[in-house]
Amino acid sequence: MPRQFFVGGNFKMNPISRDQKQTIIGVLNSADLDTATEIVVAPPSLYLIPLRDTVRTELQVSAQNCYYKDSGAFTGEISPAQLVDAKIPYVILGHSERRSIFNETSELVAQKTKAALNATLKVILCVGETLQERELGQTAAVVEKQLQAVVNVLQESDWSGVVIAYEPVWAIGTGKVATSAQAQEAHADIRQFLSKAVSPAVSENTRIIYGGSVTAANCKELSTQSDVDGFLVGGASLKPEFVDIINAKRN
Repeated sequence: MPRQFFVGGNFKMNPISRDQKQTIIGVLNSADLDTATEIVVAPPSLYLIPLRDTVRTELQVSAQNCYYKDSGAFTGEISPAQLVDAKIPYVILGHSERRSIFNETSELVAQKTKAALNATLKVILCVGETLQERELGQTAAVVEKQLQAVVNVLQESDWSGVVIAYEPVWAIGTGKVATSAQAQEAHADIRQFLSKAVSPAVSENTRIIYGGSVTAANCKELSTQSDVDGFLVGGASLKPEFVDIINAKRN
């Protein structure tokens, strides 16, 4: 079975008003979308339930983060159990902003991933290297180390609930984009790693999506790469051009 193309929109800490949220969702609800693509949008947690209730049925909703405990004295956190109870199917974990700004380690990301999967959430697992690491030729090593922490705590069957998002840190929100060849090389390296570290079946079936200044202008070419199974879109997911990115595989 071919891997289903996947496009996620990570709104990050946007929008700043309900009116703006309604405008963004209004565009998606009225657009002609490629329903062969799996489409997921990730608003701030404040908007998860309202968006779930108003977005068209072809779109799914994702949280941007969760903790690894189901409940307790963890002020400000949201739990996998709460997301499941709220009928939110996906969560983004390990985003570079969580790693760099909030000092999340790969081991913590792995704990969160295991807890989310145990709760029946599906996970968009983010990995990626800094510009310095790329310039030093360390991309594969850095990404494999981030993935190895997750491999260490998952069973092979768990991987059916994981979408890996390769997001080079130097390309996120900078306007710089990995070339299609760079993206393909990194994705192929990830697939090869999964084959050795987990199994050839997991390697073949796991979707690996690209994130990093994806726009309507570059999505078509990126989507033609054999190991690029979709996108995790940041800033452009707040704009009408997100529709064009969702439809990248349309002829």
